[in-house]
Amino acid sequence: MSIDINSLSLKELKDLQSQVAKAIVSFEDRKKKEAIAELEEIARAKGFSLAELTGVSVTRKRAPASAKYANPADASDTWSGRGRKPRWFVAALASGQQPEDLAV
Repeated sequence: MSIDINSLSLKELKDLQSQVAKAIVSFEDRKKKEAIAELEEIARAKGFSLAELTGVSVTRKRAPASAKYANPADASDTWSGRGRKPRWFVAALASGQQPEDLAV
């Protein structure tokens, strides 16, 4: 594949640069996944997991939290109970309501 880059406009060059950067990242990701798969297979054949051999634990992603509390003024405004308390929740507690009163 031969491209005459001297004949391309600035926009075309930037588009080409973007495509090349994406292709490089994609290529590296594929190669890493292939290498990890090969290493996991070798470790499994020896009776271990790759995490055991490397001492690196596999991180689990949290599942999306379901709503536990709803804003009394707007039922579509909910909070899972994780993270920072929303203003409406703090205000409701300050006005004397209990968290159970706001439960979904």
